[in-house]
Amino acid sequence: MTQALRQVLFMIGMMVTVLATTMLAPALVDFSAGEHESATAFILSAVIGVFVGGAVALATRGPVGDMPPRGAFVLIVGAWLGLALCAALPLRLSGQDLSWTDAIFEAISGLTTTGATVITGLDFRPPGMLLWRAILQWIGGIGIIVTAMAFWPMLGIGGMQLFQLETGDKSDKVLPRATQIAAGITVIYVTLTVACLVAYMAVGMPWLDALCHAMSTVSTGGFSTSDGSMGTYFGLGADMIGTIFIILASLPFGAYLLAARGRLHGFWRDAQVRGFILVIFVSALGLTALLLSQGAENANGEAWRHASFNAVSIITGTGFATTDYGQWGPLAQASFFVFMFIGGCAGSTTCSIKIFRFQVAGTAIRRYLARLLQPNAVIPMFYNGRPVSDGILHSVLGFFFVFFAVYAVSAAVLSAMGLDLITALSGAAATLTNVGPGLGSIIGPSGTFEPLSDPVKWVLTANMFIGRLEVLAVLILLSPRFWRA
Repeated sequence: MTQALRQVLFMIGMMVTVLATTMLAPALVDFSAGEHESATAFILSAVIGVFVGGAVALATRGPVGDMPPRGAFVLIVGAWLGLALCAALPLRLSGQDLSWTDAIFEAISGLTTTGATVITGLDFRPPGMLLWRAILQWIGGIGIIVTAMAFWPMLGIGGMQLFQLETGDKSDKVLPRATQIAAGITVIYVTLTVACLVAYMAVGMPWLDALCHAMSTVSTGGFSTSDGSMGTYFGLGADMIGTIFIILASLPFGAYLLAARGRLHGFWRDAQVRGFILVIFVSALGLTALLLSQGAENANGEAWRHASFNAVSIITGTGFATTDYGQWGPLAQASFFVFMFIGGCAGSTTCSIKIFRFQVAGTAIRRYLARLLQPNAVIPMFYNGRPVSDGILHSVLGFFFVFFAVYAVSAAVLSAMGLDLITALSGAAATLTNVGPGLGSIIGPSGTFEPLSDPVKWVLTANMFIGRLEVLAVLILLSPRFWRA
């Protein structure tokens, strides 16, 4: 066994062990609520997870040092798969009539912060299960931030080289730097979560609902404790708190790290932050105007609140909803479909394509048009004051091509499986972009993915996994050349 493989297996074993120990929290909550079958399932799953993860970690223990790029790819994909299988175990054993397909779908939806669910009747489910779903999203949120800031820049995934931290080692060494980044991010992430929890409780949310929603909000995940999602708490004003914290979680955590060192200008000087704020402002304004033009009631600013919250929720891939926006008409549905592909800032908990890639692609198009007018002109590309090399540009454009190629194939497969056009197109988009709810009567904001067949759910599960790991990372591992190199 090579040293890199040993390190990969050791770290996956340790992560599975840690995840398994967190199952004791929902077990305790279920015991307190008298849900003994569900509590027993969490305890049994914790024992199995600790035994398997601990055995792997003990068998491969040794010094942990730097890791080559190939090992980093295997670690990232392997860790997310291992954690998903471990997370699905209590869902399957909980006595809530979830098949293995449904349990794995729900677990991956949680860890990838997608928020698509196959569970109905959330208001009557064991509280431990609701807490577990929120914990998965919270873990997945911080996991993707660390991955995006520590691993993607070094691996050259989708143009993320633009966000190599100025204080970071730009060599092929990963792990020591990743631990340093993770420590700083954890403090910021926990602080945002606690602040969100306090704010939700301050407006009258029960403590467990507030905790679950705080974890789902800061992770931009979207799992709720109620079938009515955030609409259940609309009268409390929780939507306005949610809007604020979703936006905060959608900003680059690298800027938070710089701000903690006194460099507060990092936010507004970042082109992607300015672009993100502009996009959500224009989108919320446009939807508000649409609702008012339809004669929607605007008592206490409800039209603006519904429009702004749902726009921010879908653009960032959070997936909460305050109402069934599928009833707002064709123009609104088309808008929400486009929103799915936008995303927030790189290095945040958000998903989808991300603002910076659209900005880099737009700059490339402007340069191309300028060269048509002046073929001999030398027109360098810059982003945030930094030069954009041809390698980075090709990485961004390659991401666009592969992303939409995967989307087209998955949508075609879903359609061939018998789904109607709206469900197939929006389902593929909602899972590949990790948004959660799609469009239509089945998987729209007022529906769930439960009615879909098992083969369809597996396609959507693969989409969630591929989309969350920035598409290219998974496809690289599937390439024979990767294993021969």
